[in-house]
Order: sequence, then structure tokens, then C-alpha cells
Amino acid sequence: MPDTDSPVIDIDIVSDVMCPWCIVGFRQLEQALGTTGMGARVRWHPFELNPDMPPEGQNLAEHIAEKYGSSPEQSAQNRAHMQALGRDLGIDFAFSPDSRIVNSFDAHQLLDFALAQGLQHPLKLALFKAHFTDQRDVSDRTVLLDVAEGVGLDRSEAEDVLQSGKLKDSVREKQAFWTSNGISGVPSMVFGGKYLVTGAQGAENYAQILRKAAEDKAS
Repeated sequence: MPDTDSPVIDIDIVSDVMCPWCIVGFRQLEQALGTTGMGARVRWHPFELNPDMPPEGQNLAEHIAEKYGSSPEQSAQNRAHMQALGRDLGIDFAFSPDSRIVNSFDAHQLLDFALAQGLQHPLKLALFKAHFTDQRDVSDRTVLLDVAEGVGLDRSEAEDVLQSGKLKDSVREKQAFWTSNGISGVPSMVFGGKYLVTGAQGAENYAQILRKAAEDKAS
């Protein structure tokens, strides 16, 4: 924990639960916060890497091959690299031949609901774990409600959010805000409302940006 006199930086993170680099980037950011002794107010914002993904999802290896033209060998190498990187950051990427990419829009609606309840951050991290480590289908509403309940959200209220769709427009508006401001890839982090960094940039780079944002805040 930072000292009470340490600067606290507002950090907006545009992210998709389907994105492994988003949790990698966040863990690197955590390391940077530990190195600098600073605090952060993190707010997550919605982005869909695959907004047209059907409800049944798609096999991960097939999806990567179609989207990026990767061969099966390249795809396997990339997953192995990601797993090694994850291990160094305390992330268990449990990729398997059956791993799937799924539609994340319902997850984003729950995250919007959780924001008002003060539980957005723990829900986001729990969704990352459910998808990447536990290999659960986070497009399945029962799974989503289980995860939401697990971080302290009221299950019936969360279910009403998903069934009613009352936060759909809110999520779409937030997505449109970020894309209209040039965000086309994730993670995208905005430090202190000023410095935009896209991609998982590593703890050292994040630490430099945190110090710059703190200098600006103090001036």
C-alpha cells in the first residue's frame, strides 16, 4: 500500500475481458505502482475486440488463424510465450486446444453495473480469472452471475441488468466515446487524464509515466 502522502493517479483503462494483454498490462502497472509507491484510482472502460462474435463463440486457435493469419505452429508459440509471461506476473493462462473466444458484451454490461456499486475493479479481475485461468464461458449468463455474486454483487440485481438490457445503451455510448477518440486497440491506459499509452508497455515504462503524471499533479 502506498503511504498516505503518496500521490494517487487517476488511470482509465480501456479493455476487453477477452484480451490477455489487458491483464498482463494491468499486472505490469501494479508492479510500477509498487516500485513508485504511488496509488491509483483505476476505472475500466468497455471495448470489444470482436463485437460480432456469435453467442457460441469460436475456438481460440481457429479465431487467431482467421483474424491474424497465424499458422497452428505460430499460434502455439504465441500461447506458450503468453503463458511464460503470465507466470512471471502471477497470471495462470490455462490455454488448451478447447479454449474459446466468446462474446463479451454481457460482461461489459455487468461491469457498468458494478461501477455504480463500487465493485467494478474486483469484478474485472474476477472475469479475467474466470476466462483465462478457469476456462469458464463468460458469455454464459449463469457463469457471469456466479462471478458477480462472488465479488459481492447482488445476484438478482445483476440478473435484472442482463435480462432487461437497461445498461446496453450506456455501454454502447462509452464504447463509442473511446473509439471516436482514436482508441482502436487494447489495453489503452490514460494516466491523469492526459497521457495515453496503448499496449502492455512493461513496469518500467509505466513507472516513468506515473512519475510524470505525479509531477503534473503537483505543479
